[in-house]
Amino acid sequence: MSEIIYDKKKEQIKEVLKGLNEGSDLNLIRKKFKKLLSSVSPEEIAEMEQGLIEEGTPVEEIQQLCDIHAAVFQETLNKQKKTRTIAGHPVHTYKLENREAKKILNDVLKKIKSRDLTQLNLSFRKLKEIEIHYQRKENQLFPFLENVSFTGPSKVMWGKHDEVRLLFREIQTAIDGADYDVLKKKSGELKKSIKNMIFLEEKILFPTALRKLTEKSWIEIRKGESEIGYSWITPGNIWDPTVVAPKEITIPEFQPPDSSDSAIPLSTGGLNAEQIDLMLKNLPLDISFVDENDRVQYYSNGKERIFPRSPGIIGRTVQNCHPPKSVHVVEDIVTSFKNKSETSAEFWLEMHGKFIHIRYFPLYNESGDYKGVIEVSQDVSGIRALKGEKRLLD
Repeated sequence: MSEIIYDKKKEQIKEVLKGLNEGSDLNLIRKKFKKLLSSVSPEEIAEMEQGLIEEGTPVEEIQQLCDIHAAVFQETLNKQKKTRTIAGHPVHTYKLENREAKKILNDVLKKIKSRDLTQLNLSFRKLKEIEIHYQRKENQLFPFLENVSFTGPSKVMWGKHDEVRLLFREIQTAIDGADYDVLKKKSGELKKSIKNMIFLEEKILFPTALRKLTEKSWIEIRKGESEIGYSWITPGNIWDPTVVAPKEITIPEFQPPDSSDSAIPLSTGGLNAEQIDLMLKNLPLDISFVDENDRVQYYSNGKERIFPRSPGIIGRTVQNCHPPKSVHVVEDIVTSFKNKSETSAEFWLEMHGKFIHIRYFPLYNESGDYKGVIEVSQDVSGIRALKGEKRLLD
């Protein structure tokens, strides 16, 4: 597509967004968008949307186009040949999960109609495991797309993930309160959101990712997936990264040094690399380190993991490690640390029956130069429940 045509199409997308924001007739907007999409591919649309984001268009506005994407592209893209991958390849695994998601979603919708709250709760809990599918995309697939400068669609899709998460919370509240009117309404929205997400993944995201990412990238993605886990299924093993990896490709893995390695001098005493790694992994905390260039350089892979992490985030900008709606909060924290207007930041929330305390601390060297920030997350449920005193070891 020539630059002139590209810019013209981008302006047309802006007009569509303007119409959406002004509350124009949705059918008219669909017709305009359909005419626009008839002359470009899904990948080109994604790239134009990324261009709009880079120019300052809020991600939330681009998200509004996603459902129109799915509706307008449905007929055209369904005629395309299916993208075929081998069992064990990350894309194949995502598609297996999507098949299961459709089955479980249909089961949830049936349970709502039957008004069997006990069975509905069980099916709904199972459906919510799709969260692992989304987390793997956010932490393991999106970073590699960012590495090839394909960031816009990832941010937009992360926002759509959050829409599903919000619906999950609303539906769970309705189940707990036996509110069938809300259940009926919100389950319809959930059905549309999940099915649109599957469509956008399989017809736009995955084909684009397969074209943009190298075999080496897919190997690294596959090797880091187990850190997050899988939704409902076990991935195949025909596509084995240890076999398909070309000879010139070596996947770095952490090798603990011998205990005889010399100690690294610290401000007080010294520790060798193995001791430092063991200490950080066994602290009752979830720790991440972001350097002065806003890139994630470390996370503690210990038993106290609270938020999902995988090797794909190493080297990723911290802004891309958070959903679009909270990026401004991250940027405000980092900016306040860099200009030294704040010395810490903290948040707390209730999640899965746990009370999570999250703190951020800036790091400065002896000259006062900003060198990064550490994020410390901890489940403090047990600490909050403490009473009285305990002075002796039982």
